[in-house]
Amino acid sequence: MGIEYSSVFDAPRDDVFAWHARPGAIHRLLPPWQPMSVVAEAASLADGRAVLGLPGGLRWSAQRNPADYAPPARFVDELSRDGLRSLPTALVGHWRHEHCFDAVGDGRTRVTDRVDAPVPGHLLEPTFRYRHRQLSDDLAAHQWAHEHGRRPGSVAVTGASGLVGSALTAFLSTGGHRVIRLVRREPRDDTERRWDPESPADDLLDGIDAVVHLAGASIAGRFTDAHKKAVRDSRIEPTRRLAECAAAATDGPSVFIGASAIGWYGDDRADERLDESAQPGDGFLADVVADWEAATAPATAAGLRVVNVRTGIVQTPRGGTLQLMRPLFAAGLGGPLGDGKQWLSWIDIDDLIDVYHRALVDTGLSGPVNAVAPQPVRNADYTRTLAGVLHRPAVLPVPALGPALLLGRQGARELAMASQRVVPGRLMEAGHRFRRPDLAQCLRHQLGKAAR
Repeated sequence: MGIEYSSVFDAPRDDVFAWHARPGAIHRLLPPWQPMSVVAEAASLADGRAVLGLPGGLRWSAQRNPADYAPPARFVDELSRDGLRSLPTALVGHWRHEHCFDAVGDGRTRVTDRVDAPVPGHLLEPTFRYRHRQLSDDLAAHQWAHEHGRRPGSVAVTGASGLVGSALTAFLSTGGHRVIRLVRREPRDDTERRWDPESPADDLLDGIDAVVHLAGASIAGRFTDAHKKAVRDSRIEPTRRLAECAAAATDGPSVFIGASAIGWYGDDRADERLDESAQPGDGFLADVVADWEAATAPATAAGLRVVNVRTGIVQTPRGGTLQLMRPLFAAGLGGPLGDGKQWLSWIDIDDLIDVYHRALVDTGLSGPVNAVAPQPVRNADYTRTLAGVLHRPAVLPVPALGPALLLGRQGARELAMASQRVVPGRLMEAGHRFRRPDLAQCLRHQLGKAAR
């Protein structure tokens, strides 16, 4: 029982081992379709303990075994007990996971995962296919940055605990960057600084190389006056004040990267292909995004390189639309919205992380950047693809009335029923490599359905 899974990676053994030793590794390797979350990372590969959260408040604790620690060749973790909440997981019996790293010449490394557990190997294989694919792609991204002469630096991130922020900070940390989370509470340690969005401290960004500003109230919700005010107020002035802070910082950042959205193009542009040169659209979200991007002007005026990442519909079962749609489609209750003809500009979450990484590294990139896959699809094609990946039918169309009841007429028009055929013009001109440019490929990876 258990599994042995092995792959060869185009990176030296020391680099691969170091990646696993840095904060964020467990976040990058945890499959998003599994009902697990990281409660605590192991402080050390030698003798630390990692704790994962399970439904119902249960815990899965993995204790590193110091007797088997042999850097950079091996580390081992075993299932352990962590109070009463871990007792149900102990019913698994034993779990021993040996991580092996072998140099195979030409700067390449064979990574082998050996798991001894009373679990059939075919049940574990999707997890390790995912882990090895994530590791390969992340190592390649960091190697690309190295080849372009960019060394890891200090990056301050707002919204670090959010869907995108947690993935981005883990990616940057495993690549050797010093990540400083800007938080609104008292900092827990030197990896955090307290950030007051209304009045940031003068020294908030001193000694920081780059800023990634992700914070903002969720757009999802019924478009009441209160909701729209929260969306706007959480973006415009906090962004302006942070940009002013970056501009005035002593030994401060040279790069300011701000989250933005394809809502800039309006909610219905028919079949028009929208790259970054397209004119802005109409509507509440279009106006908010325009002002949101304009709020970065103080950083631009001070000579900082500013990038506005216009993000499409992010694909991950950890959040967003895919999290909402997955259980419906898995139950065979999914289908297109309305007539299904509206365009959907999507992006795999790891591709979005790569866009932010490129914005940090590529000194030739500034201004608006469309963070979308190169192949937008119509809503009917999206639902058909998702249903196919899950091996379920998609024959129950959702009338436009449904989203209107949840979001209000304006919210339904600008969110659920929006049609935006957005393409990543700037990224394609730069020769950017997408990990998963194909929708089916993306969904199979994110939902654990990918072939090796």
